Amino acid sequence: ARTTSKFVREFKLQLAINGSFFYPFRQYPPNSYPKSGDPVIVQGQVISEGKSYAPPKATSSVLCISKFIRAQIYQKRCPIGTSQGLAGREILLKEGKPAVLGGRGGENLFSPRTAVAIDKSGKTLWLIIVDGRQKFYSEGVSLAELTKIIQELGADSALNLDGGGSSTLVVANNTKLRVLNSPIQTRIPTRQRPVANHLGIYALPLENRE
Repeated sequence: ARTTSKFVREFKLQLAINGSFFYPFRQYPPNSYPKSGDPVIVQGQVISEGKSYAPPKATSSVLCISKFIRAQIYQKRCPIGTSQGLAGREILLKEGKPAVLGGRGGENLFSPRTAVAIDKSGKTLWLIIVDGRQKFYSEGVSLAELTKIIQELGADSALNLDGGGSSTLVVANNTKLRVLNSPIQTRIPTRQRPVANHLGIYALPLENRE
């Protein structure tokens, strides 16, 4: 496990969010787990550079990115030939309409949330972070509210990722990192939680883009 800032710094990225649900997990000290460097198990399929390092899970859905940089969301597993894959849980939006949630419990709770959404072409990707659990700042949103927010963006499909204290968005400006949201770990605002994996993005400098 590692924090999102550490992930961005280690892999020299321009942007990253936290990713998949994982276990084991204990929220509160003195026995909170994981800490940076601790082993964890991802819930669902994860693919990096065409190689799978976590198997599919029946109750998970996956953001799948092809070698042609086209994103799609699938239930359980990515198709053969997928370049990058990141497991989440609930599909929130399908063909522009709210999906039926599976009734796992917790969908009506106000919590910090992380989600990804894509347009119909699969060429536009939204990274969505909602802060929560911080009195007088933000209580978070339910999954229904999160779905409505994403629908208003004009997305075609969306996937719920690990939320709660895991929700973190970090950008890099040259060598300086900036946390764009207010994560909360062990009840401490702005403290980052070490998590199992991330969705990271490399971007060329503006002057080098064609």
